[in-house]
Amino acid sequence: MKLVDEFRSPQAVRALSERILAKDGTWRFMEVCGTHTMAIARFGLKELLAGKVRFLSGPGCPVCVTSAHDLDLLIAVAGMPGVVLTTFGDMLRVPGSRTSLEQARAKGAEVKIIYSPLEALELAREHRDKQVVMAGVGFETTAPVVAGTLQMAVAEGLDNFYVFSAHKVIPPAMEALLRLGEVRVNGFICPGHVSAIIGTHPYEPIAGGFGVPCVISGFEPVDVLQTVLMLIEMSEAGRPEVRVQYRRGVREDGNPKARAVMDAVFELADAEWRGFGAIPASGLVLRPEYAAHDALKVFDPRVESAEEPAGCSCGDVLRGITEPEDCPLFGSYCTPENPVGPCMVSSEGSCAAAYRYGGREQ
Repeated sequence: MKLVDEFRSPQAVRALSERILAKDGTWRFMEVCGTHTMAIARFGLKELLAGKVRFLSGPGCPVCVTSAHDLDLLIAVAGMPGVVLTTFGDMLRVPGSRTSLEQARAKGAEVKIIYSPLEALELAREHRDKQVVMAGVGFETTAPVVAGTLQMAVAEGLDNFYVFSAHKVIPPAMEALLRLGEVRVNGFICPGHVSAIIGTHPYEPIAGGFGVPCVISGFEPVDVLQTVLMLIEMSEAGRPEVRVQYRRGVREDGNPKARAVMDAVFELADAEWRGFGAIPASGLVLRPEYAAHDALKVFDPRVESAEEPAGCSCGDVLRGITEPEDCPLFGSYCTPENPVGPCMVSSEGSCAAAYRYGGREQ
């Protein structure tokens, strides 16, 4: 594949890394995308730029940032009579306060893994006697697809199709992290998939208001190294801006049609993020006109106060103040086979990346 080969070229990687390593100073750049976290670990970029650039993993994994309280609510809905809960596979093994969807399924709850929201829609068509609930977990990348699926259900008169929305939007979390001031960030490696939807403008308050440069990056090693170099050069020039390295996937205005579908179905609301607490206007809830398909309103699940897993550092990892390997549970009590926190479960989780590419996985 010519295009992939170009962005994995050893010669290009060597040339870019030499330019970066020749720079004066050191930098701390945070990626806000689980795919970037995996790519950085997989291609050994932390080691390649060690001593010059430190990569920090931020709140870029949608499964990881889903709060324990929201998980408990979702598990409660899954256990209700007549409900079929559909979810992407990453959610199945994420521990809530007391159990997981996988354990709920083992006890009799109907929980089905899907690869597209359209599969959930088809289940609702085929099983009109069942209440089919789509677990909407993700960022701006998946929200438009869920929104479009719900519009189809309404148009078809499928009154047994519901959405449990735990969707979140990325830029408010980036701003919340900077306001906390717990970690020094010299620049953000912004998510490529999310930015394909939202474009560049939502990051402008971060660059303009906080003075932190932002570069939207692709996912191959050359992409990330080019992004790092762009961030360094903006830092050197004292000109924090929002720029796009991932030109083959992202336009400045993003995808207006996808945003229009998302905005027609969802509206912004405060949301709980694991490790952060409530972040204003960072979640997506169904608009009032879709209340009849809102799983939270229709089923009204009640759960006790949520508790984080004892000893788990996932919240600190998501804020960039702790490395996965520094968690006392990492690699011993907490492994992909026996995960304590979501950062070890998700295929985009920081702990899973560190475990898989840090020599732990045999």
